[in-house]
Amino acid sequence: MKTCAFLTLKDPADFVIDDKHAYEPMANLGWDVSAVPWCQQDTPWSDFDAVIIRSTWDYPPVLQQFLQTLETIDTQTRLANPLKLVWWNLSKTYLRDLESAGVGIVPTLWIDDLDEAALGSALEISLPGDRVIKPVVGANGVDAFHLSDTVTPDLVEELVTVFHQRPCMIQPFMNNVIAEGEFSLFYFNGHYSHAILKTPTANEFRSQEERGATIKLVRPEALLRQRGFQALECVSPKPLYARIDFVRDERNDFRVMEMELIEPSLYLRMHPDAPLRFARAIDEWFSAS
Repeated sequence: MKTCAFLTLKDPADFVIDDKHAYEPMANLGWDVSAVPWCQQDTPWSDFDAVIIRSTWDYPPVLQQFLQTLETIDTQTRLANPLKLVWWNLSKTYLRDLESAGVGIVPTLWIDDLDEAALGSALEISLPGDRVIKPVVGANGVDAFHLSDTVTPDLVEELVTVFHQRPCMIQPFMNNVIAEGEFSLFYFNGHYSHAILKTPTANEFRSQEERGATIKLVRPEALLRQRGFQALECVSPKPLYARIDFVRDERNDFRVMEMELIEPSLYLRMHPDAPLRFARAIDEWFSAS
């Protein structure tokens, strides 16, 4: 029996985690899986044949500790996704690389350090209408703000405080996030698995399930599937798992909002075949590595 650790967060109480759906199919393939908090001290990582980053959603405030743990794991056993992809995907500046490769992304202004002058200039040169500002390194919609055309002095003060000496990004608010929803496509070992549509709840623009979003299984249209593979082909080395989030634009095309290669929720419960697909991908990926 091979052993595998699914890295998780210290306190999962406030999150929806469905990694357990992969346990039985993995056992059928000869894997014994344990959920291990990534911050647990003195874990003998070499006891595991594989370690997979999963629901580690509490790492942003202690980023350096998280990265040091991953580096330690990488010296003792096999890690997925690989550290090279973690470093690349950690900052949303990876969107620049996708755009340079011809992948459509949501138009983005990048700001290294926000003050009142930088915010004013950004709002003047960005596209008119509502916008979203969020950190370049972040997760779960934390410190993401929906800005209307009128930004109050109190909000300016808050934004300057939150993003002082902290790189951030400003994007036009994509109305279809509310009108239709945000599509997430899932890939295991380079192969498409399933897709969901996430629609924010009333008076909310963020699509996380923990924030009340409605989640439903969908069959993506051909153009969306094409855009997904186009984005995935830009990633090297090939990831064990990937989630790519898209929004439909005003031209009825699809733009990448985010590509999650570190700790995306995989929504294994949403498709009856997804747990087995993920288990097989793990078995194949680590057998080949």
